[in-house]
Amino acid sequence: MGTPLSQLPPAEKYRTIASGFTATVGGVADWDAPSPVAEWRARDVVRHLTTWLPAMIQGGSTFRFEEGPSAEQDPVGAWTHLDSQIHALFEDPDADRHLHSNPHTGQDRPLPEVIDEFFTGDVFFHTWDLARSSGQDDRLDPGMVHDAFTGMSAMEEYLRPSGQFGQQQPVPDDATEQEKLFAFLGRDPRWTPPAT
Repeated sequence: MGTPLSQLPPAEKYRTIASGFTATVGGVADWDAPSPVAEWRARDVVRHLTTWLPAMIQGGSTFRFEEGPSAEQDPVGAWTHLDSQIHALFEDPDADRHLHSNPHTGQDRPLPEVIDEFFTGDVFFHTWDLARSSGQDDRLDPGMVHDAFTGMSAMEEYLRPSGQFGQQQPVPDDATEQEKLFAFLGRDPRWTPPAT
């Protein structure tokens, strides 16, 4: 029995989760297909991930991610470009020298720690969005799903007002824990693309 995904060291956890997202990116045939997030197309899932992290890091650190292709023009290239830089950061033995300070994330925290806490989980959640949008296998690691759902549910009164996700959605009586998680995050857990 291996170490649960949620308990892996930050670099290994990111590598595992990001590889799942990368595989899903590679399986998208229509980047303009709708997604479970209202108003977002498939490419907007990538746009979200490849823009908010560099902006947050730039706002609280001297570290800069190199700008890559836009998700509008090249979603695969946009993701690959940022992902490779995050891998390089995690692999840098001196990465902890890059500190980040922000009222919402804390003062003088090493970048790998900040990425692990705020970005890795977001990649995990949005893998489901992209898989659903493109008709791919959307099953996520059940242990990570469980830890995310129980942890976030316990903090709902603090998390819900943050506006980081939508309103709780109804769940069927026979909902799986993964469906309960995405309903908690504001998605219709059984969303499918509209018939064409």
